[in-house]
Amino acid sequence: MNKLGKILILSVVILVVFSTMGVFAGGDKETTDDGKLKVVLYVNGTLGDKSYFDSAARGIDKAVKELGITGKVVEGGYDPARWEPDILQLAEGDWDIIIAGSWQLQEYLEKIAPNHPEKHFFTYDTSVTYSNGGLDNVYSMLYSQNEASFLTGALAAMITTSDLPLANPEKVVGFLGGMDISVINDFKVGFEEGVAYIDPEVKILVAYAGAFSDPAKGKELTLAMFDQGADITFNVAGETGLGGIDAAKDRSLYTLGVDSDQYLLFADTDPEKASYIVSSMMKNVDFTIFRAIKKHMDGTLKYGEAEVLGLEKGGVGLADNENYQKIVPAEMRDKISEISKKIVSGDIKVGTAFGK
Repeated sequence: MNKLGKILILSVVILVVFSTMGVFAGGDKETTDDGKLKVVLYVNGTLGDKSYFDSAARGIDKAVKELGITGKVVEGGYDPARWEPDILQLAEGDWDIIIAGSWQLQEYLEKIAPNHPEKHFFTYDTSVTYSNGGLDNVYSMLYSQNEASFLTGALAAMITTSDLPLANPEKVVGFLGGMDISVINDFKVGFEEGVAYIDPEVKILVAYAGAFSDPAKGKELTLAMFDQGADITFNVAGETGLGGIDAAKDRSLYTLGVDSDQYLLFADTDPEKASYIVSSMMKNVDFTIFRAIKKHMDGTLKYGEAEVLGLEKGGVGLADNENYQKIVPAEMRDKISEISKKIVSGDIKVGTAFGK
């Protein structure tokens, strides 16, 4: 065989090997052929918010460890121009389930999912419009954040009217929102109604940062609310809300976390900061993603529809940790438990920002 022939044969061998490895394959390939379910989570931001996206990632980690899936988290960053092509590439890859949450990704799933009927898609904190058709392979998770925010508001009202060490004589609480959008305002409606349930005379200060990735702005707005008499604030702002927690530490005042148990996330790295986080309104994205993957594996997940996950199904809640037990007196904790039961039973009906 001449030298040219040997080179051609070697080139073919190399091409075959690299193709098998996925180097020339389209999309994002997972090449494991071990029969494991392959699940990818796409976040339209970055990990490290100690809130929303980190919670979603924990759901994947839990499924890897306990269900034996192959899992991966892809960080899309904050440039909207990347999101659609990124999701399309994942859909064209070897993934069995593609998870992409938040209202900002809804339209991309509605465009991409119908063209990949062999794949399954999850979305969380929003729902695709099923009446558009072609979305029988999409499962949507919605959360009754208004229900758990009602508990958060009730807790804030009890604290600001109490004689707890960091409470001041003024009956003022604060709400920090990432953006003035329906899902954030659903938190706000629940919070406001919870405050009023305890004491309608408590004043509620409201500020929107206009972004979910600006901790400096979150700190600035929270400090302003403290300056106006608030002694406890509720941050619903993702990474921006981390600035609100910094403000609470600076002023030695109370704050309430969101989405994840933010006390636990800071307890080891910054115990002083953690000590001011009375509790957190839990949007259990981690639990619900794990739950959905498990139900998919069991064959019991209902695609082609949205499921609303509230207090009763464990989709939302209020963090009950050592700091909550330490700061909040037993009678207040009992009151929160009583209110929670009344919401689940329907004795208390919580308003919503959706549809307004």
